[in-house]
Amino acid sequence: YLLSRNAERQLLSPDEMARRWRQYPQALEQAAVIADLCQFSLDDLSYEYPDELTTAGRTAMQELTYHTWRGAKKRFPDGVDDRVKTYLQHELALIEKLQFAPYFLTVFDIIRFARSRGILCQGRGSAANSAVCYSLGITAVDPSRAQPLFERFISEARGEPPDIDVDFEHERREEVIQYIYTKYGRQRAGLAATVITYRRKSALREVAKVFGLSHDVQSALAGEVWGREKTGFGTQALVAAGLDATDRRLRLVVRLVNELCRFPRHLSQHVGGFVITRGRLDHLCPIIPAAMPGRTVIEWDKDDLDALGLLKVDVLALGMLSCIRRAFDLLRLNYNRNVTLASVPPEDSTIYDMLCRGNSVGVFQVESRAQMAMLPRLQPRCFHDLVVQVAIVRPGPIQGDMVHPYLRRRVGLERVTYPSEELRTVLQRTLGVPLFQEQAMQIAIVAAGFTGSEADQLRRAMATFKKHGEISRFHDKMVTGMTKRGYEADFAERCFRQIEGFGTYGFPESHAASFALLVYVSAWIKCHYPDVFICALLNAQPLGFYAPAQLIAEAKRSGVTILPVDINHSDWDSQLTKLVDNYAGVADTRQPRHALRLGLRLVKGLARGEGERIAASRDPAFATMDDVMQRADVSAQAIQVIAAADGCASLGLTRRQALWHARRLGRQRHHELPLFAAARLEYERPYPVATTIGNEPPVTLPTASLGHEVAEDYRSLGLSLKAHPLDMLVSPLSVSGWQLCHKIHDHRDGQRLRLAGLVTMRQRPGTASGTVFLTIEDGQGQVNVIIWPRLTVTYREALLRSQIIGLVGRVQKAQSVTHFIAESLFNLNGFLRHLDDATNTAGSTKSAGSASMKSRDFR
Repeated sequence: YLLSRNAERQLLSPDEMARRWRQYPQALEQAAVIADLCQFSLDDLSYEYPDELTTAGRTAMQELTYHTWRGAKKRFPDGVDDRVKTYLQHELALIEKLQFAPYFLTVFDIIRFARSRGILCQGRGSAANSAVCYSLGITAVDPSRAQPLFERFISEARGEPPDIDVDFEHERREEVIQYIYTKYGRQRAGLAATVITYRRKSALREVAKVFGLSHDVQSALAGEVWGREKTGFGTQALVAAGLDATDRRLRLVVRLVNELCRFPRHLSQHVGGFVITRGRLDHLCPIIPAAMPGRTVIEWDKDDLDALGLLKVDVLALGMLSCIRRAFDLLRLNYNRNVTLASVPPEDSTIYDMLCRGNSVGVFQVESRAQMAMLPRLQPRCFHDLVVQVAIVRPGPIQGDMVHPYLRRRVGLERVTYPSEELRTVLQRTLGVPLFQEQAMQIAIVAAGFTGSEADQLRRAMATFKKHGEISRFHDKMVTGMTKRGYEADFAERCFRQIEGFGTYGFPESHAASFALLVYVSAWIKCHYPDVFICALLNAQPLGFYAPAQLIAEAKRSGVTILPVDINHSDWDSQLTKLVDNYAGVADTRQPRHALRLGLRLVKGLARGEGERIAASRDPAFATMDDVMQRADVSAQAIQVIAAADGCASLGLTRRQALWHARRLGRQRHHELPLFAAARLEYERPYPVATTIGNEPPVTLPTASLGHEVAEDYRSLGLSLKAHPLDMLVSPLSVSGWQLCHKIHDHRDGQRLRLAGLVTMRQRPGTASGTVFLTIEDGQGQVNVIIWPRLTVTYREALLRSQIIGLVGRVQKAQSVTHFIAESLFNLNGFLRHLDDATNTAGSTKSAGSASMKSRDFR
């Protein structure tokens, strides 16, 4: 009501306006005259791109040409071949004609700044079709080994500005963003906006608040929403949440939630799209502060920028670049080896051997279930195979029915043929089967008679066919054009479906090649330096498909020794500790030479500043908890969360002893003067197991059971080095007829089993038609489970709420790939209570008064 004190903020109908102004008809007439004189078009907004990025008196185009040919000489030290020269000349001519030179110079300047600061970066997307971008060092796709389709990047007929996406380390991208603000000023540079729309869960929570439903009810309802379900939120979800589906308020909530989905909610900032102008940007559009400090945004989104022809520079974040940079630092520090993206040894056969086995946990882009299942089938043996691997598990090739023909031809089960001799050059690298977006567009050009710009318009129409309805004319033109030239109608239809699939989620070859380089580099590190790889992954979290618990299990399988979190030994980041002094004496160069010490960053509830102060203050080593608090100047809460994570072993304390003393310190901190801290510090070292503190009686703490210790580890760290929860439940599970999930590998294809495992991941891809992919694990490995759509309805509660899940189904083995096809699902969370009965290796009994384990401890 402070914003709108009355109801007059609305557009009135002409009749209502005439009624209100009936005594002054001349005012309405004059208003109409003035309105007719007010003419505005978006074309009236003049936009000029910055042009100051030149030297030696050169124009922007001359500057771009100079750096392009200079960079080409560096890229091709043996000389630029004629084909690349042709590409460069064609691209430079089109860039000059469309006056895009300043844009390329801006991106070039940003790249140079990042590399001057040691920030890893790489361009991707359609810009990798550009030989100019390769020469400038923006992208890494060599045009001499590919067939770049420049019209995919810049089209004269399209008349739209280019779009160059550059990935930077996600932890250091802010340095690049602030450089842009500093260079151009806040009045000339701003991040683009993006419109955030309601999804089912956010709509549900906000509607429930409006109707006054309690927080518990909101949480119960939100818990029934998972993924992007195609069906609406209905009464079945109310019943599953334990609510009355006949309640009028709840039915109204359901109806409003379904109406609100995909409706605009608020304006947010783009992930990294910068708009930069020659003059003042605030003369063109409003500039507002962003929620994040140090950032400002404009109120226009990507579609607005396209409509106005404003150039946008995408400064994006990629977690794997942060991981790789950390790995390079660890290699230099621990192995005295300086490596860059360009200097990683190419075409290493041991890397391809590893990938062919499907051993790709943590490897960029090929760590998903679908990719890990495809690797043993595809059997990549060279870099181009990695490009195919990245691109093949995508909607385009799948919808176009191109995947299976390619795999059959690759293993020799089908003869390699080409639809025509003119398409041989387009399809030769992919065995006659179009897999990449550029190939589909080149087919439209070569086989259907499309121009380059028409092929790109076809792709764009496919991407937006639901909104614009222009797809039919392109379908007829392509299919008719190909059949007139002698191609089979079925082949033409499949090519068209492939472009349609790419429109939904496109992965051109240029993009796949940029990502394939990171696939190779990350796989090289994992293969030869598994200790470095896992350490870098842990320090770059959150990242990828796997939580720290799964990454550490992978490290153990690779032979890496894992050391626990410790207040006297752990830095904030995880670190490597040398195990072997004489590297030359190690026969197997892939044998890990360091132990991995887990970092304090894994401790839940510990602030980074306090963790870093602890690491910086322990010279000499801490002797007591009071010592830590005095020298590191940290809170009692910080000590408590480290104690809860069993991080005080070097102080001679078990978890329970450490927690007891940490909580006592917290109480004393409230009423103790600093004057007496030094005296108490001297009085209390060392700690006895049974001790008297102040007026407290002597306390002897019972020894915790192993199961309780594991549960506390998961609660505090999300993992445990002591044991896996499932390994301690073998007996009660087997009594009930369940066996651990790793046993699947001991059984033949088609055999029916009852498996139990800890749920680590649930996934329902939008292209899987409602199929759910589940990953479960025990202490010996993990299993991928396929759950068909009908089961997700029948067993919804077990699927969504189980931390330990039971599965009845059949084994599926094909080409060294093993899956489990579920037939029924069961919630086995009740077995967690047996963890209290699990004893430690010393045979200690169950601790008195220990709390029963709950499923939330393992989430």
